[in-house]
Amino acid sequence: MPDSARIGGARRQVYDEGSMKAAGDILLIACYELGHQPLGIAWPAAVLAERGYAPATLDVSVEPFDPEKAARARLVAISVPMHTALRVGVTVAERVRAVNPSCHICFFGLYASLNAEYLLAHGIDSVIGGEPEQPLADLADALAAGEEPRVPGVATAQAPSGPYLRRQPLPRPSRASLPALKKYARLERAGRREVVGYVEASRGCLHRCRHCPIPPVYGGRFFAVPPDTVLADIRQQVAAGATHITFGDPDFLNGPGQVLAVARRLHAEFPDVTFDFTAKVEHLLRHRRLLPELAVLGGLFVVSAVESLSDTVLTHLAKGHTRADVTEALRAVREAGIAFRPTWVAFTPWTALEDYGDMLDFVERKSLVDHVDPVQYSLRLLVPPSSLLLESPALRPFLDGLVQEDFSYRWTHPDPRVEALHAAVAAHVAEAAEREEDPAVTFDRVRARWAAAAGLSPGPSLATGLPRDRARPPRMTEPWFC
Repeated sequence: MPDSARIGGARRQVYDEGSMKAAGDILLIACYELGHQPLGIAWPAAVLAERGYAPATLDVSVEPFDPEKAARARLVAISVPMHTALRVGVTVAERVRAVNPSCHICFFGLYASLNAEYLLAHGIDSVIGGEPEQPLADLADALAAGEEPRVPGVATAQAPSGPYLRRQPLPRPSRASLPALKKYARLERAGRREVVGYVEASRGCLHRCRHCPIPPVYGGRFFAVPPDTVLADIRQQVAAGATHITFGDPDFLNGPGQVLAVARRLHAEFPDVTFDFTAKVEHLLRHRRLLPELAVLGGLFVVSAVESLSDTVLTHLAKGHTRADVTEALRAVREAGIAFRPTWVAFTPWTALEDYGDMLDFVERKSLVDHVDPVQYSLRLLVPPSSLLLESPALRPFLDGLVQEDFSYRWTHPDPRVEALHAAVAAHVAEAAEREEDPAVTFDRVRARWAAAAGLSPGPSLATGLPRDRARPPRMTEPWFC
């Protein structure tokens, strides 16, 4: 057992050499990764295994918290790639600490890096941002050797560190100990629900959209994953039953040549396996010549962060596209035979009531009601610590300060009608999701709430003109965010 001591107000774990090589001495925990099997812990598991460790895994989004796994672990590493995962992860860390007071708890992922100051001040022993696998394995080595965890890329209260942004070799992710793919979100198309795999062909992003959590961590850098590694991961998931693959890259077209090669190899080896990907509006236009081939290779739909149709809002977010670009990208994607699934930041401090109505009109006019997950109508601009938005003078008049327990800054819209609309829409889409309501019905009700706020008639119902059993575009059974 470790000798735990308090040094400089921090917990210190000292282990005998090699004592962390037993099965379960390291526990990797995933909290929420948008409904897919957690690659966020599958890759660290593989790298740790190469060092001779035998980590246990736990995905609390689909598995109950296991106090026995937590109690035996000497290093518990919690993956928090998004805001929801961070909120869940903090609660999980409290449960870990309750059953295992002496273990070393490390948070890693985008939202760990953004909230490092808070986490390190509230009982978390270390934080890793950027590319986590190498620092995490080095941390395990240091703890196993009884050394202070002064490791590049590993931030502690005594030794701050920025994100780890070095290219590292990545083996095939280790998925054997994870819950089966069938426990996660499915692809829904043509009345069927299909098992989905999830891979990443790149990490980080070239762009610096102000509202995105990636730029504060990666600073405009991205790292391509070797195609052989991507294909090896696809093979193991197809063998496990996947008939569709989600490419979860922040932007699939950051490295168009590399991902096109991956897509070609995927189709050559598994011609019946389809895929989806995420790409910026500007990339869809810049690389529109690639879209027809991506469709032929099995591309079913693309998720694109449209965010707003207001050029004012788009400028404040530094999205790199305009309203006119959205219309052109939609045309290009449809002409290629790929479904277009836009995401929205429906509520920002600069979104006028009329802008919200314009978004709804666009969705109806462009026949996108079945392409938009209704939760998108309620999404509110999130401003986490270290967000690039905090550097923008345009946001400062609306900020009400950091709410640390929410891991975000509170802001207030200057129009009380917009604030009230957000509350009403958020409540309704949550209830509609629980009822599995037809998205056209949800759309009508959201539009009715907007019309009431604007003092207008909601107009004719969209749902009445659409049969409930209509053919719908392919989609994931769990809403996808960009």
